[in-house]
Amino acid sequence: MHSSIRESSIGFGGVMIMTVILGSPAGPAWNAHAQPIQGDRVGWSGLYRGESGAVRFDISPPLGSIPAPALMAFQPVDQDRPTGLEGPFGPQSFDPALQGFAGPVLIPAPIVSFNGPGNIAGVVPPDPVGDVGPNHYVVMTNLYFEVFDKTGVSLLGPLANNTLWVGFGGACETENAGSPIVLYDQLADRWLLTQFTTAGPTYFNCVALSTSPDPTGSYFRWAFSTGMNFPDFPKYGVWPDAYYISTREFLPAGPFAGVGAYALDRAQMIAGNPSPQVISFLVPPGGTPYLIGDGLLPADWDGFTPPPGASPEFYLGTMDDGGPYGAPQDALTLWKFTADFMDPPSSSFVLTDTLPTDPFDSIFPCAPNPTDCIPQPSTAQKLDHRGYRQRAMWRLAYRNYGSFESLMTNQSVEAGAGSGISGIRWYEIRSPNTSPVIHQQGTYAPGLSDGIHRWMGSIAMDISGNAALGFSASNSSVFPSIYYTGRKFGDPLGMLPQGEEIIITGTGSQTSPFGRWGDYTSMNVDPVDDCTFWYVNEYVPVTSSTDWQTRIGAFKFPTCGRGVVVGPSAGGNSLMRRFTGP
Repeated sequence: MHSSIRESSIGFGGVMIMTVILGSPAGPAWNAHAQPIQGDRVGWSGLYRGESGAVRFDISPPLGSIPAPALMAFQPVDQDRPTGLEGPFGPQSFDPALQGFAGPVLIPAPIVSFNGPGNIAGVVPPDPVGDVGPNHYVVMTNLYFEVFDKTGVSLLGPLANNTLWVGFGGACETENAGSPIVLYDQLADRWLLTQFTTAGPTYFNCVALSTSPDPTGSYFRWAFSTGMNFPDFPKYGVWPDAYYISTREFLPAGPFAGVGAYALDRAQMIAGNPSPQVISFLVPPGGTPYLIGDGLLPADWDGFTPPPGASPEFYLGTMDDGGPYGAPQDALTLWKFTADFMDPPSSSFVLTDTLPTDPFDSIFPCAPNPTDCIPQPSTAQKLDHRGYRQRAMWRLAYRNYGSFESLMTNQSVEAGAGSGISGIRWYEIRSPNTSPVIHQQGTYAPGLSDGIHRWMGSIAMDISGNAALGFSASNSSVFPSIYYTGRKFGDPLGMLPQGEEIIITGTGSQTSPFGRWGDYTSMNVDPVDDCTFWYVNEYVPVTSSTDWQTRIGAFKFPTCGRGVVVGPSAGGNSLMRRFTGP
């Protein structure tokens, strides 16, 4: 049964509710106290754009009872727009953090491995993303989603992503524009599924939150307007106080406006509030575009121990002195979003730390196009590396171990200047809210030994401090495949020495022009044991221009969970755990 629909004059007509325009040809409505980003100093804040709400809301019927819509394939292949601020590349440097070997095969083999949605719509890239709950795995792509049980049995779908908004009205229903995100909120036992709109002239982040633990059931549905700013590359994070979003925003005529940061009141959304509070900031590129690069990534909370106290949400960016934005050093940028829903103008979005890294080169040698990078068998077409995009790769995985807090992420790089081999630089940042430090970092590049390129990674940590990195792998004799590696808590810092396992070996190459591969993949941790890693990526079954297929695999370290206390909380929906190490 549908609830009443609340509308705004932005994009839908009807009556205006508590909404401010977040972007216009003249720019956002700045708050007077905001300070623009200048120089490479910390302490500068984004521009406060005020408080807003949803411009449309309802409650869906159970997903299984919704008739599948005709697919509206707004192809997302070209939506990862350049900023127009890119300049010549800087010097390429030696990487002192290289790991040029895979190590003996100590990492466990997959527990389960099964196909997710394929390329039903005939689009590239797929942008595979998923998450795991107590009983389900939910995967989204451009432009379909599917719900599985944890043995790989399909329970719903594949269905076009805009099935989630059938009967909702407006662009969220009529467009199927992609750039999806799916997250499981482990504390609320709810599912968050999203996509954006691309047709304009008014743009939206479309957000669906399950009304129960069942991802095939009904959903609260909202359209959050970004005004006339196109919200490219939206990324989400679950945090105790809010669902946080980052975007790369473009003005109507195409100029890059900057990075958007949004806080959506989580408690209000879980309660089904028709217009939950939204607090928004914009960080324009100014004269130092390297501070935001091609986007910032919000932290996504893993485990059941929340961040301490009223911790701000963390956003992370990367800068490369050899990249296109003139960065003065190789570094990570750490931002803090403090959302005050009681007094929104007191909220802040601030660059608090610039953390120098070991030197790395994100720019991979690609020709003749910047996306023709990774070789494949039986074709001259190469695959997109994405290293030239100055941003961290999905996810920024957060975990609180009690004695320390940890953030982990990664990015695609060249394995040292002139090597012509792709690798993955990964990071662990500790004490992000007090004394942030890069606890460890490494460039995983066994291709220096075996000639196989590794890229398009996603990394996370389990309850016992073990880490797993999933990624794509290919060269001129190895079809694009899905591998993973990892480290156990106590392994040498900066190393992933547990060897490699394979979720699936590809049997074809992708020949579509410009080689667009996925923009992101997803490594997640099972909330039931807080040990089992679940990973989704893409491969190609048969050589063709668009015949990609997603694949989901799961595995766990046998030492995970020793000494961990597991039991129901007072509310019955969450678990209590204590970290004791491996």
